[in-house]
Parts: sequence; C-alpha cells; structure tokens
Amino acid sequence: MTTVDLPLLPLGRGVDLTSERGVECPGDLPPASDPALVERARAAKEALGDRVFVLGHHYQRDEVIQFADVTGDSFKLSRDAAGRPGAEYIVFCGVHFMAESADILTGSHQKVVLPDLAAGCSMADMAVLSQVEDAWDALAEAGVQEAVVPVTYMNSSADIKAFCGRNGGIVCTSSNADTALEWAFDQKAHLDGGGKVLFFPDQHLGRNTAVLKMGLTLDDCVVWDPHQPNGGLTTQQLADATMILWKGHCSVHGRFTPEVVDKLRATIPGIQILVHPECTHEVVLKADLVGSTEFIIKTIEAAPAGSSWAIGTELNLVKRLANDHPDKNIVFLEKNVCYCSTMNRIDLPHLVWALESLVKGVVVNQIDVDDDTERDALVALQRMLDLPGKSHRD
Repeated sequence: MTTVDLPLLPLGRGVDLTSERGVECPGDLPPASDPALVERARAAKEALGDRVFVLGHHYQRDEVIQFADVTGDSFKLSRDAAGRPGAEYIVFCGVHFMAESADILTGSHQKVVLPDLAAGCSMADMAVLSQVEDAWDALAEAGVQEAVVPVTYMNSSADIKAFCGRNGGIVCTSSNADTALEWAFDQKAHLDGGGKVLFFPDQHLGRNTAVLKMGLTLDDCVVWDPHQPNGGLTTQQLADATMILWKGHCSVHGRFTPEVVDKLRATIPGIQILVHPECTHEVVLKADLVGSTEFIIKTIEAAPAGSSWAIGTELNLVKRLANDHPDKNIVFLEKNVCYCSTMNRIDLPHLVWALESLVKGVVVNQIDVDDDTERDALVALQRMLDLPGKSHRD
C-alpha cells in the first residue's frame, strides 16, 4: 500500500485495520461546536469523583489539560497513576504508548482509557516488533549480536519494551539516556572490544547522548534502516560500530533547523536556545541548553525576568510557557506551526465522550497490555528504575 492508497478517516470515525489500531468511537461523539462541552466534562468528572484519575501530557491542548488531575511527561504520569491505586479508571490524555506504560505500571483492577485510539506516536510506530526481531537476527548472522544490548526510548510500544526485557536490554528516558547507555556498555565490558548498543526508535536522542555525553564520535554511530536489506549496513560496518541507531525520529522535533537558530540569534540580542534532545544533532550543537521537557519547564521557571528564549519542542507547551511567564520573551524555534498532530487527536469531544461513557458504566477505548508482554516490559522498566542517581522523568 502506498500513501496515496490510504483512506482518509474523519477524526474518531472509521477503522482501517491495516494502518491503525482503530479510531472508531462507538456511540455519539459530541460535536466540537457544542458550547456545553466544558460543563459536560466538568459534570462527568465530578460524578465519577475519586473513581477517575485524569492524566494530561505537557503537549496536550489547553482545552484538555484544564481537566487533568496531574500534568507531566509520559513516564512521570504513568508513575503518578501507579500511585493512585484507589482510582478505578485512569484516563490518559496522551498517546498510545503512554497509556500502555500506565497499564503496565497500574494494578490489574484499574482500567486505562485513551480517549481516541488514533492518538498514536509516529516515532514509536517507526520501530515495529517484527522489524526489530529481523534486525536482531541480522546482528546474529553478522556475528555481533552477543556484544549488543538493546536500549529502547520510553517512546516505544509495549512489545518493544518487552523485547528489551527478554534480551537483556533496558528502557530509558531523555533524562537518563546517558546512565542507561553506561549500564548497557557495562553489561558487555568483559568482551574484547567492549559492547555495542542497538538504540531505538529515536536516532537523534541516541546520537546526541552518545556523542555529547558519552564521549563517542559520529564515526562510532551507524544508522539501521529497517526498510533496507541488512539495515543498509555491511557486516564490517556493524562490527566497527559502537552505536547502532534505529532510523526513527520525532516528527515535531525533527522540524527544527540550524538556519532558524542562526536567524533568531541575529534578530533577537541575547536570546538563548533551549531544545529537546530529540532534535537533530546539528540543532543541538547550536543550542545553549538541551534537556527533557521537565528540564525545559524548570529552566524557564528559573529564568530571570526580561530574558529571551527560543524553545525547540512541541508548540502547545511553548505557548503555555509563554502565557505563564509574560515577564520573559519566549518564542517558538520554528517559523511554521508545529503541533504534535497525533497528540492533538485527544480533544474535548473525545474526552467528554470517554468520561460520560464511564459515568454510564461503559469502559471505552481500554488499553490492556497482555500478561506476557507486561511481564517482559516490566523487566526492562525495572532495570531503568534501578539505575543509580538519575531522574526517571523523560
């Protein structure tokens, strides 16, 4: 199937099982024009009381985030949910892999709901389990698999995390990627020539961490393209590499360019460039500060009044930071609009529909990770939780 063959599905309507997990909303989805949506959401949430716990990712739109009991990044939110065992329903206003993590970390008596199943993550979908298993087999054929530790970014599906759990690997966030890589290399330190890391799905986080924090060079890194035979690499390239980076990226952070950085520096005196490590290596090299979403938020909160900042991350968050800090000059590091389109699938109509369904006793869009996948994914997650002295927030 080519891109031109893909059907166009209206938000929340229709199912294409060959391309998405399904976006059907059984029941009546409220129209976005309904002026009573805010009051309906408030009423449903009040009716559910402590039985529901609403999580709101930082990249969510304001109309949704106002109803969140807590806000944060993906893993922080999942841990917050795990800390509320009395909540029967966890409504995750985020994307699919985040809801999977929440289901893995919460109790079996709790039900995790994703208001729109089409809220996926393009980066997570760039590393499909069958592709990763094929790559793993190819590494064995090349004679290097024994030296390789798989490391997956939190922004990956539950079955990818489970793959890492089964194969001696670990999960990381953007905050602790360097510590996770140190752990991975330590696992193979006894081998002649040391170990290697297969890092997925985001090549940029892997490259930036390896080069800027681990002391490796760009020559130590190769990119595995799952759409090319043998990843597009020779056996010698695999033997020589220290970091095997999956060819994946964030569709938002990948849009920021060095040219815009240069232009902003030329037009706004004293501006500081603050970016997420999912940005390209060229952009990160030109930035003043690089860090996770939580790092970006705390940096702006601590910044002096009158300071100027260009922020390279999702636009909903940048707009919220600008509104919350009117004493600072905050601009977006991109000349074009750059929302996370899949995150924005969670809108007020879907949230109202999910909450009102729960009030009626109907659990919609439940995310339920199977027991085997959950068990193996927990192994990889626990290895991350056992890392010394680092934050586990992404």
